[in-house]
Order: sequence, then C-alpha cells, then structure tokens
Amino acid sequence: MTESPITPSNILLASTPTGSGFPSEYEQVKAIDLKNPFIAGILTWFMPGLGHYYQGRMTKAILFFFCVVPTFWVGCVLGSGVDTGFARNVYYSWRFQDKRLFFIPQVCLGMAAIPAGWQAIRVNSGRPPLFGRFMAPPQLEKGDPTGVPPTLQEIVEKRHFFFELGTYITVIAGLMNLLVLFDAIDGPLVYRPEKKEEEEKNTK
Repeated sequence: MTESPITPSNILLASTPTGSGFPSEYEQVKAIDLKNPFIAGILTWFMPGLGHYYQGRMTKAILFFFCVVPTFWVGCVLGSGVDTGFARNVYYSWRFQDKRLFFIPQVCLGMAAIPAGWQAIRVNSGRPPLFGRFMAPPQLEKGDPTGVPPTLQEIVEKRHFFFELGTYITVIAGLMNLLVLFDAIDGPLVYRPEKKEEEEKNTK
C-alpha cells in the first residue's frame, strides 16, 4: 500500500471506505498502532512524549514534551531560591500538620515524583537529602527532624506568592501529562460511528 503524504507511517488506513471514498476519522484512528499500551503509559508517565515516541507518533511526542516539561520546570523555578533550595514547592509529605495534596497531581509527572519521593524517604529515615535541598520536604518548625531547613512558613515568606504560583503551575503540568497518558494508552478520542447510529435510532 502506498503511504499517504498526509498520514503518519504508523497509521494503516482501514480498507472499508466511507460514502465519500475516503476512510473516516474513526477508521483512521482505530488503525493506529499503539504497540504495548502498558509500556507506552509507563514511558509517558516517566517522561511526557516518551510513550508517543515509542509508538512512532513523533509529532505528538515533540509537542507534548515541549508543552509539559517546560511548564513544569517554570513552576519549579518559581518555587526556588538561593536561601531556600531548588523546587521546594514539589515535595512529598504526609505528616499530620502538612499533608501535601498538591503532590497527588504532581505525581502524574513521573520525573517529579521519583526524586521527591526518594528525598522524603531519606529525610524521614534521618539521612541527609541528596543534591542539597532539591525537592526535600521542609521543616514544619525549627528543629523538626522530619524536614529540611528552612521551615515551610519561612519558604512561603521568602518566595511570597511565587511559591503558590509555582505550585499551581506544576500541578497544571501534572494534569496535562495525565491527558497525555490517556492518549498514549487508548489513542485519540473520536466518536464511534456505531454509537452515532444507536443515538439516531433512539431518537426516532
């Protein structure tokens, strides 16, 4: 079959044409080779666009990478300071006084979850964090052994609204990658023709 100049190489057009003589959007999408969706999902979780690269969907891989990753790092920079440490607004904590719910959407961007989780494990076990204070959970109060100086209140006071703004931006990046993850696992979302026909029958 001759490859269409407007169709990616990993899409095989369905043999059943529509009334216009061309495959429908659903027929084209249904023929996308998603390879192993589980592997694609894991790769996408770890790095936005990596799962699409694995599937051969290069345009989406580049688009998703350059949309999600820079957004996340902008948020990290806003939550950083020379006297506070880098990316202090991305950290794991489930302490009674600080249940970091913002980390739940941030987990959707795997490269954020791995170092933050590792830092929390080290700090909670009494060991110093790696790479300085990078993504390390802050102290709740001075002398708190389950955190790294400065305290959370001091970080917020020093970074002002940039800390919260950076937090929201990293959360948005995580939610964006969640949508990218769904696309890697199940492919593009399109209306199924059979569903349209069923709806039309029900309305008659």
